Amino acid sequence: MKRVVKRIAPFLALSVLLLLGGVLTGCAAKSEGASSNSSSKVIRIGYQKNDPFMILKERGTLEKRLKPMGMKVEWNEFQDGPAMLEALNAGSIDVGRTGNSPPIFAISAGSDLVFIAAGKSKYEGSGILVKDNSSIKTLADLKGKKVGFSKGSSSHYLIIKALKMAGLKYSDITPAFLNPGDARVAFEKGDIDAWVVWDPFTADAENSIGCHLLVNGKGITTDRDFFVANPDYAKKNKKLLRIVMDEVQKSSDWTNTHQEEAAKMIASIIKIDESSMLKAIQRRVYGVDPLTSDIMNEEQDIADMFYDMKIIPNKINVKDRVLNVYH
Repeated sequence: MKRVVKRIAPFLALSVLLLLGGVLTGCAAKSEGASSNSSSKVIRIGYQKNDPFMILKERGTLEKRLKPMGMKVEWNEFQDGPAMLEALNAGSIDVGRTGNSPPIFAISAGSDLVFIAAGKSKYEGSGILVKDNSSIKTLADLKGKKVGFSKGSSSHYLIIKALKMAGLKYSDITPAFLNPGDARVAFEKGDIDAWVVWDPFTADAENSIGCHLLVNGKGITTDRDFFVANPDYAKKNKKLLRIVMDEVQKSSDWTNTHQEEAAKMIASIIKIDESSMLKAIQRRVYGVDPLTSDIMNEEQDIADMFYDMKIIPNKINVKDRVLNVYH
């Protein structure tokens, strides 16, 4: 009997080891699978009020498109472009949409962002607001006045270009660097003489506080949108970003052809009058453009102007920051 036990013992030991190994392997596989399933992939998108990303968010079509890929979308709202690009540089978001000037300031400050697509011109709803009873009747009348705008924003570029057109220098005004919310309050109270801003803030102010556009961006700036991304993220996720841009275009097409419906939807979200929102929608075209040489030349002109005026400390080449997700 002892001999039988001695003969069986090694096989029993081997069986136990194999069984134990199988159990451990199974546990490891389950653990790896659980880890893979629990760490769902997320794309983090930054947006502003009334921009194409906000409309895409509300329509929910991107989530539907990405769901079969196991992807989720995290939306982050910002009041202006500079704040959004700070978040992009800090790694809090992966992609965002901003105006033409914030990327220039961000790159100058050390951001490694890349341009992935452009938006349509929206100059008609961007400009310089003055009160209806203001003594400011022409651009030349801005001399000596206090003008509010968001530093490093598309409005920063617009006011400098407008002053140049009138034969004035930037030093001829007193800048008040205010985000749109604070600028609205200051403008209503009379703490600033003029306010440089974009839609829907422009349309809402025109419809509600007795003011008008001294000039809009026509002949001054295209006031074009840009879609920007973290470079590492963009290089690794070009296919995903193409899908995102495709959905932006689809939601933009819907907005252009369903203006009243879009105005109602957006107005209820950003809490402004529906007629103001409709006005803002009717004076722009939503959509996405590839990054052509002409578009990037526009952006280079902005960068060169800020550098020549010593507003940014270093000369930058925006063409070095193009990552075309369509190729």
